[in-house]
Amino acid sequence: MARRLGAALLALLGTSPALASDIDDRINAAVTPIATAFSDAIFFEVNLNGTGFPLIVGWLILAALIFTVYFRFINVRGFVQGYRLIRGHYDNPRDPGEVTHFQALASAVSGTVGLGNIAGVAVAITVGGPGATFWMIVAGLLGMSTKFVECTLGVMYRIEKPDGSISGGPMYYLSRGLREHYPRLGGLGRVLAVVFAICSMFGAIGAGAMFQANQAYAQVLSITGGAQGFMEGRAWLFGLVYAALAGVVVIGGIPRIGRVTGKLVPAMAITYILACLFVILTNIEHLPRAFGAIFSGAFTAEGVAGGVIGALIVGFRRAAFSNEAGLGSATIAHAAVKTREPITEGLVALWEPFIDTVVICTMTALVIIITEQYRVVDGGDGVQLTSNAFASVISWFPYLLTCVVLLFAFSTTITWGYYGAKAASYLANESQVVLYGFKVFYLGTALIGCTMQLDSIVAAADAMLFIMAIPNLIGVYLLMPVVKRALHSYFERIRSGEIRMQR
Repeated sequence: MARRLGAALLALLGTSPALASDIDDRINAAVTPIATAFSDAIFFEVNLNGTGFPLIVGWLILAALIFTVYFRFINVRGFVQGYRLIRGHYDNPRDPGEVTHFQALASAVSGTVGLGNIAGVAVAITVGGPGATFWMIVAGLLGMSTKFVECTLGVMYRIEKPDGSISGGPMYYLSRGLREHYPRLGGLGRVLAVVFAICSMFGAIGAGAMFQANQAYAQVLSITGGAQGFMEGRAWLFGLVYAALAGVVVIGGIPRIGRVTGKLVPAMAITYILACLFVILTNIEHLPRAFGAIFSGAFTAEGVAGGVIGALIVGFRRAAFSNEAGLGSATIAHAAVKTREPITEGLVALWEPFIDTVVICTMTALVIIITEQYRVVDGGDGVQLTSNAFASVISWFPYLLTCVVLLFAFSTTITWGYYGAKAASYLANESQVVLYGFKVFYLGTALIGCTMQLDSIVAAADAMLFIMAIPNLIGVYLLMPVVKRALHSYFERIRSGEIRMQR
């Protein structure tokens, strides 16, 4: 019976090379023209000094700059208070919500810390030189302000259900917030919320399930012998295990996701950072030269396409793709926090781009620059370049990197499963049937993602993610005065002693 079931799955999922190739070819032939046109429209570029600059990235960076100035550098002055909140000094178990400040942050970070931190940084340095690292850090610091304001709004307009569960995110502050403060824009707010929710669902399926599972399988296949290894032709088996493990977490909702990511995110981040530190300390004599290359490249960028502007564009683009500040996705996780003060979660959320971009992406960049692997001709790009940088120090480091990649991919999958399900339930008037139905469907697409090369579908899904920034930031711009008043009130009550540490 088991053998027949396995054979049926094998046939169904197209692991026969001829069948898989035929299915892939048909899907790509049908979808590629549409997906390419859609992706090109979203990532439309203007030429700046010989380098293409996507307007959507400019939209995100401009917002980050405006929020930083408008909230008087909240990314700096709110940093310490955010740390106190993460440590639980203000936690009150009687507050409404489902997860602690730390668990909410871990859940959101798990959705942003992914392959972009490893492969994307390598691409940035390859194209923009070491100087791209500097501008990536600048963009990450500015993005902290965006995360602060959007995640504050996520808590401010969330819905607390009778069973204690929470629904929040841009769908709610776009519809409820705009209707409350701009009655004439209530209809617009509803339209923006629906657009955001639809894009969240499709983006979750393509970028959160299919792409992550596909890349995780590719890494496992690579270290188990490739085409001659045990995993060749067993994508369906990997997909079943991957989907089953993700399902155990995703079906449990945000409380279980918070508990898992609360352990998984620190473990994977610390493992990766320690690996980076090992490479850096092993080559400590080259560290000053690496920093020199980063700073000089940021303002001279000799030999880089587009010069300084080229390095700046590449760095800003990589930061925007990495930490997702402005997309609004992370607010869905942050909205579930246990608190009565929306500002508290905004202060916690500003740590997210700091961890994702300023710390982890910078560590990756230093490893690549300090080992000078980016100078090697035909040294690979993306994750291969990062892997080569680690391997140049210790041969077995790529195996450790593969474990980290698997953890990054898995954490992204479980978090985006929650985001997509919440978006689906919003469109269905908070239907629990739709909520769990989407989760099951989502897990199925993760399985399919392992068995097919759906490049065009994933490209379209990636574009869907960045469409989210358009309705989200329109709403955030309109509601930022509300956040500013709440921020002033919060710090006034901190100074007066009305709000005190719980422990």
